[in-house]
Amino acid sequence: MADTDLELDVALGAAHLPALIAALVHMTGDAGWLRPEWTPVYTPLSRGETGLSPEVEADIRVRAEAAIQAYVAAGSPRMPSPDTRTLRRMMDFVGGVPIPEGYADFLIDELAISGVSSKDPQFEQPQLVAAARRMKVLVIGAGMSGLLTGIRLAQAGIPFEIVESNPDVGGTWLVNTYPGCRVDNSNHMYSYSFEPNHGWPQHFSPQPELLKYFRGVAAKYDLKKHIRFDTRVEGLIWDEARSVWRVELRGRDGKTDTVEANAVITAVGQLNTPRIPTIEGVGTFEGPAFHSAEWRHDVDLTGKRVAVIGTGASAYQFVPEIAPKVASLKVFQRTPPWGLPVPHYHEDVPEGMKWLLEHIPFYAKWYRFWLFWTTTEGFLPMVKADEGWNGPTTAVGAENLALREMVAAALAAQVEDRPDLLPNVVPTYPVGGKRAVLDNGVWLGALKRPNVELITGAIARVTPRGVVTDDGVEHEVDVLIYGTGFTASKFLSGLKVTGRGGRDLHDAWAGDARAYLGVTTPGFPNFFMIYGPNTNIVVNGSIIFFSECAVRYIIGCLRLLAETGAPAIEVKRDIHDAFNVAVDQANKGWAWGSPNVTSWYKNEFGRVSQNWPYGLIDYWRATLAPNPEDFVLIRQPEPVA
Repeated sequence: MADTDLELDVALGAAHLPALIAALVHMTGDAGWLRPEWTPVYTPLSRGETGLSPEVEADIRVRAEAAIQAYVAAGSPRMPSPDTRTLRRMMDFVGGVPIPEGYADFLIDELAISGVSSKDPQFEQPQLVAAARRMKVLVIGAGMSGLLTGIRLAQAGIPFEIVESNPDVGGTWLVNTYPGCRVDNSNHMYSYSFEPNHGWPQHFSPQPELLKYFRGVAAKYDLKKHIRFDTRVEGLIWDEARSVWRVELRGRDGKTDTVEANAVITAVGQLNTPRIPTIEGVGTFEGPAFHSAEWRHDVDLTGKRVAVIGTGASAYQFVPEIAPKVASLKVFQRTPPWGLPVPHYHEDVPEGMKWLLEHIPFYAKWYRFWLFWTTTEGFLPMVKADEGWNGPTTAVGAENLALREMVAAALAAQVEDRPDLLPNVVPTYPVGGKRAVLDNGVWLGALKRPNVELITGAIARVTPRGVVTDDGVEHEVDVLIYGTGFTASKFLSGLKVTGRGGRDLHDAWAGDARAYLGVTTPGFPNFFMIYGPNTNIVVNGSIIFFSECAVRYIIGCLRLLAETGAPAIEVKRDIHDAFNVAVDQANKGWAWGSPNVTSWYKNEFGRVSQNWPYGLIDYWRATLAPNPEDFVLIRQPEPVA
C-alpha cells in the first residue's frame, strides 16, 4: 500500500473510477458502493470518461481514499468473494450497461476472481498424469501463441519441443522493428490473462516493450530449454501405422534432423509472410527497396526522397515517424483506412495508474474487464449489418452509419486547414469493412507536412528510378518502402503437411483454408492450429484471448487421448463442414462481409477466410472442451496374425 496519504491521493487521481468502485466492493464487502447515480455513461471510443461531474468524481475519490486507509489499518483482510448476483451488478456497473444474460460465467472465468480459470489444464488424476508423460508434442513457433502453448503443456505435464525459425522468442514482436511499431490493442488486454503486466509504460506500448514482455514470460516459465532456435520445419508426414508425425527440421547450418511427435501444434500466426504487390517492374528499382516487416535499419532515410506504397496499419505507424527526417515523402494510397479516434494512443500510463494496478486488490481485474467489454462485445453492434438495410452503401446499418459519421467528423476536423485532403482521407466503405487503425492525429499531421504528398492515382509500374502512376508521371525517389501487408489468406504457406492417406494439406484446402473452430481439419489427425482460419477479430478485442481459448481446446483434445488411450483424434468431416457453412453465412452479416468491400479478410475466392463472425463469448463457449462426439478417436491398427 501507499507509504503516505499523499501518494494514495495522487494515485487515485489516475483511477478509472468504475473499476476502483468494483475493487472497493471486494475490499469492504459492501455492495453499497454500486450507487445507481455513480453508474458511468461512456461515449464510443472514449478513454473511459465516466460522464460524471468533476464534483461527483472528487467525492468518490475522497470516499475511496478513506475506505482504502481503513482496509490497510485493519490489516488488509481477505474478504469473501461477492456472490454471483453481486458480481452481475458489478459487471453492469463497470460496463455502464446491463450485461446480457449468459455472460456472467464467461466474464467471471475471464476475471478469474476465484484464482482459477477454465484455461488451466486439468491433468490431476494419476492415470492422466501417466498418459501425459508418454506423449510428445511439437510446437511450431515461439511467438505469443507458441510460448502460451509451451506454458500450458508444461502445466499439463506433457513433454514438448518448440521449433522457431528465428534466433529468439517473440514472433511478430521480434521481427517487426519498423519505426513506430506498436500494439493497436490496449496493453492491459494484450497480455496473457494469467500474466498481467502492471508496468506497461504506455496504454499502447511500442514493439521493444512487447518483446521485453514475451522474453520475460519465456524466462519466468523456463521455456528456452524447450526451444530449438534457428530451425525451420521442412515438412510433416503422418505415419498412420504408428500414429505419429514425422517432422523434418533444417537448421541454419543446413543440417537436417527428423523428429517424431504424437501431436503437432502450429503457432505461426496469420500475418507473417510479407506481401509484395504484383505491380509491373517490382524488383527493378535500383535504390534500396524493402517491406516494412523487413525494415532496413542500415538505410539512413535522412534527407532522402522516399516513396511508400500502401496506407495500411504498418504505414499508419511508420509514416509519421519518418516524415520529419526525409527530404520528401510520396505516399501512394489505393484506399484510405478508417482511423478510429484514440487520443491517448501514444500517451504514457500515469504512475498513479500503475500503482493502483499493482497494489489495489482486484482493481487490475476490473480495469481489464472494462477494456474487455467496451472494446469487444460492447463494440460489435456498431459493425453489424442490419437485415434489409436500404441506407447509404457507405454503411451496413444504423449503428454502423452513426459510427461512420462520428469517425468521419473526427477525421474532417483534422484537415479543416487542408480541404484538398478531405476526399482522400475519409473512406467510402463501411467502418469495419477493412482493418481499422487507431488515430491520435499523427497520421493526418504527417500528410499535411509540406514535404509529404499523398498520391491516390493508380500505380502503373515501378522503374529503376521510382514509381510511374497511371497519368504517366514518374515519381523519382531514392528509397522505396512497401507497406502492403501480408499474405494472410495463405495459411501455413511454406509448410508441407502430409496427412492421412498421403493427402497434402494445401491440396486439400485448394487455396481456401478451412478448419473446425480454426483449430483442426479432417484428414490430419493430431494436427492443431492456433490463429487458424476464421479466428481473426476485427474490432472486438485481443487476439491473445483467442489463442488462450484455442490452446485450452487443444489441451482438451490431448486430454481426450489420455483418457481414452486412443493414439489419434480427428474431427469428423460433417462436423467440420457444417461449422464452415455456418461461419460463411454469419460473416455476410458484418461490415467485413459486405460484397462491395475487398480486403485481406477475404481470400482469392472472395470468401472471408480470416474472421470470426460471432462474439467472443461464442468462441469461449465453443472451446471450453472438445465434444467427443465431434471427433473420431482413431484406434491403433490390430497386428496381423
